[in-house]
Amino acid sequence: MILDLLENSARYESLNPRFKQAFDFLKTSDLANLPLGIKELDGKNLYANVQEIEGRTPELVHVETHEKYIDIQVPVSGTEWMGWIPRENLKQITSEYSAEKDVTLYADKTANLIAVQPSEFAVFFPDDGHQPGIGKGKWKKVVIKVKVS
Repeated sequence: MILDLLENSARYESLNPRFKQAFDFLKTSDLANLPLGIKELDGKNLYANVQEIEGRTPELVHVETHEKYIDIQVPVSGTEWMGWIPRENLKQITSEYSAEKDVTLYADKTANLIAVQPSEFAVFFPDDGHQPGIGKGKWKKVVIKVKVS
């Protein structure tokens, strides 16, 4: 898991061959005015999912993990709290892995909540259980899905 400012993203570009393109998109796009939905950057290898979400309490948000994709999550119009837990600590599967959605859901709760501000990003790797969407009100966010090499 990584939390940092978008302006520092070059530090992490060597971690995946698609990270540079992902971070370039995030830094050069007018994120506030991107239309909602999927924007392919490199087919299924790299794409952005632009969303407007309604914040919920931690009790109502499932922890999730992915197998095929890394998430780069960027709140655009508000602070989003995101939970983190190591995958090996997850024990309570509520929804088995869906290859179509690339997600497993868990009833476990995270002990670590991180406030992610606009202009910051959080990266969740397949070994990172994460609990996004915690907060109050609505906000826009961009989730970049980066295929694991």
